[in-house]
Amino acid sequence: MKSNAKTVAQYLAELAPDRREAIQTVRSEILRRLPGGYVETMGFGMIAYVVPLDAYPDTYNKQPLMYAALASQKNHMALYLSAIYVSESHRERFEAAYAATGKRYDCGKSCVRFRRLDDLPLEVVGEAVASMSMDEFIAIVKSFR
Repeated sequence: MKSNAKTVAQYLAELAPDRREAIQTVRSEILRRLPGGYVETMGFGMIAYVVPLDAYPDTYNKQPLMYAALASQKNHMALYLSAIYVSESHRERFEAAYAATGKRYDCGKSCVRFRRLDDLPLEVVGEAVASMSMDEFIAIVKSFR
């Protein structure tokens, strides 16, 4: 469910109370652990944590480079973690830590899906968010070109 909200506050206000509470909790963990330089904004119809264009303007779509994002979809909520998809070692570490929690790992090509906040291991999410500086993320993205 893509949102047309222009601000994070508007996005959160659109959500049903149970979804709002879950998204706000995950958002708080992301903001607490987000390395310096990344910016929270609305992008791609969801709450996005991006590399500002003044730090890395050479994106293929002229949009800020997305590091992470958080969304409420029709049947689930989704957490997008670019760091675990651009680095095999980050992905392996994330998946191992997730498995160690005993929680069901429901992932898509670029997201981790969860229906309730209890389905998501917040500490593991926080570690993944904190795992890559903005400079490291940019360097990895540049290496793909």
